[in-house]
Amino acid sequence: VRLPPAQLVSFARSQVDYILGKNPMKMSYMVGVGKRYPSQPHHRGASLPSIRNNPRKISYGKGSEYFHRSAPNLNVIDGAIVGGPDNNDHYDDSRGNYQQGEPSTYTVAPIVGVLARLLHN
Repeated sequence: VRLPPAQLVSFARSQVDYILGKNPMKMSYMVGVGKRYPSQPHHRGASLPSIRNNPRKISYGKGSEYFHRSAPNLNVIDGAIVGGPDNNDHYDDSRGNYQQGEPSTYTVAPIVGVLARLLHN
């Protein structure tokens, strides 16, 4: 199947729109973008207090307390893209849900090239 370049660019744009909030959850899967985005990504640096706010060592037990809190993460990791929704377009914004909520380089890296292409277009 051959698709014309314009159709490929259109599809890429629809995928970016989905990631940034044009989806059934009406939620951006890129942290810090839009009015509604994940508040509890599965990320140690986001869920623990910064050394500036808490210069003391955080023990395993204390770290676990931060992990199990239901409040939003203490630090917003702007630009991180979480794993995303399940097969039914549902996203469980829970720190313990690493399957959906863990940001990674392989979820954020591809969008860089796509955004560059869309900007160029």
